[in-house]
Amino acid sequence: MAKGISEIDMKILKLLSKNARLTYKELAEMLGTTRQRVSRRMDRLEKSGIVRKYTVIPDYEALGYSHLVLGITLGPSVDIDEVIEKLRQIEEVKVIERALGTHNLVLHIIGPKDMRELEKIISRISKNNHGLEKMDITFVTEIVKFETL
Repeated sequence: MAKGISEIDMKILKLLSKNARLTYKELAEMLGTTRQRVSRRMDRLEKSGIVRKYTVIPDYEALGYSHLVLGITLGPSVDIDEVIEKLRQIEEVKVIERALGTHNLVLHIIGPKDMRELEKIISRISKNNHGLEKMDITFVTEIVKFETL
């Protein structure tokens, strides 16, 4: 566990990772503490940057979208920060993750079902990033489990 993070902090984070809509009152009841204590701990977790965002995980299929994961391998002389800045500008790129291993970057793309439109998005990503050595494309068919802690 990271320095300054208590056992109760971790319990709060685990509960919120399963349901970010829990109120401080509900969290307090689940943890056997007070709403004020939960509020103080959440303020500290947010200010320290440990809690970065509260979000929703939509069903992309039900919304009529495709979910792709792109694994990108860059050449050794490529400035990864420059590539990331270009990728941030592409609306369909929803998640950018730095990685170690086969790929330098992992992207999550949410786009239309139409394959020609997806091809345009992928082409825009590859053409705008010189030094891209390899790109692996995976279509996500279902998010079976999504937990952050």
